[in-house]
Amino acid sequence: MNNKQLSRGQKTVVGVQFLFVAFGATVLVPLLVGLDPSTALFTAGVGTLIFHLITKGIVPIFLGSSFAFIAPIIKATELYGLAGTLSGMVSVGLVYFLMSALVKWQGIRLIKRLFPPVVIGPVIMLIGLSLAGTGVDMAAEDWLLAIIALITAIVVSLFAKGILKLIPIFAGIVVGYIAAIVLGRVDLTIISEAAWISLPQFIKPEFSWGAILFMVPVAIAPVIEHVGDVYAVSQVANKDFVKEPGLHRTMFGDGMACIVAGFIGGPPVTTYSEVTGAMVLTKVTDPAVIRIAAITGILFSFVGKVSAFLRTIPGSVLGGIMLLLFGMIAATGISNMIHNKTDMGNTRNLIIVSLILTTGIGGAVLTIGDISMTGIGLSALLGVILNLIIPETKEV
Repeated sequence: MNNKQLSRGQKTVVGVQFLFVAFGATVLVPLLVGLDPSTALFTAGVGTLIFHLITKGIVPIFLGSSFAFIAPIIKATELYGLAGTLSGMVSVGLVYFLMSALVKWQGIRLIKRLFPPVVIGPVIMLIGLSLAGTGVDMAAEDWLLAIIALITAIVVSLFAKGILKLIPIFAGIVVGYIAAIVLGRVDLTIISEAAWISLPQFIKPEFSWGAILFMVPVAIAPVIEHVGDVYAVSQVANKDFVKEPGLHRTMFGDGMACIVAGFIGGPPVTTYSEVTGAMVLTKVTDPAVIRIAAITGILFSFVGKVSAFLRTIPGSVLGGIMLLLFGMIAATGISNMIHNKTDMGNTRNLIIVSLILTTGIGGAVLTIGDISMTGIGLSALLGVILNLIIPETKEV
């Protein structure tokens, strides 16, 4: 199957299928951070359409909820409240704008200089490790359901074929949820009482310098992920999207989508490699199909029973998925350094990685007046500074 062979009906079917691939990850983020999953579906769909508008409609990318911000959103909400945290999420888009301008001005070389693997690798590790305790606590609510969901996700990841292999998160949640129903641990009255049609829960952000400074450094990791995903999509579609419409334009589109999401109560969005994998399997790279997936997500966001269903998923089922998911995120950070041949025998690299990990895991806090930085954001900023000021040395 290729783009030219698809009728309108076939494009619609494939587009809905692509949303199905992204669905589990997109709604998992808001479920974990206390946002409305319907709003996340809405912002993913609208954000994807905005991205396509800015990138001239030629880049087949779907934007969904970013896992990089789960831990920062949870912590920032404790410090600044949800409305204040949303202003921090809006500011994430400004980081993309800045990176877009830098790429337009200096090309990708400057980005690689500021954010090499020795910085990005441990920051990605922190994103996963910082939530390990939360995953264990949620799984401990009911270890049986957690293990069922976890084993399902592992089995699907290892042995499934085709599209099913791309949705281990969704499969784990579904099987865990069914098990919870069989064991009588789900109250289905919430679903039966929910309206068929309802608006997503839109929340207005409140300006908070603290939340903004808390969130901005965290955007470093998804910005770098964006670069990698654009290269990957270019390879899949056999087109050079880095040149046309340009990496600066794709970054700007991603940033604008993040701003819109933050302004109405959704998590920051990012390019979804799961959908890229689905394009590899189906051989369909038509951007119009991605837009159909986005529109389908928007329509789903207005179905009240979908939101009600998502809210009845037991925390232990989500915890089981988190045990695998956040461990894999941490492992991705290690893989990033290995893939880029980061020399951990080099003292300079060892110092940078060590300080990023210890300040992040240890919960270091930098306070200036009424503003404080902590966690992943502070560690990411520290890593960038250390990489710039510590001279390169040759090991003897």
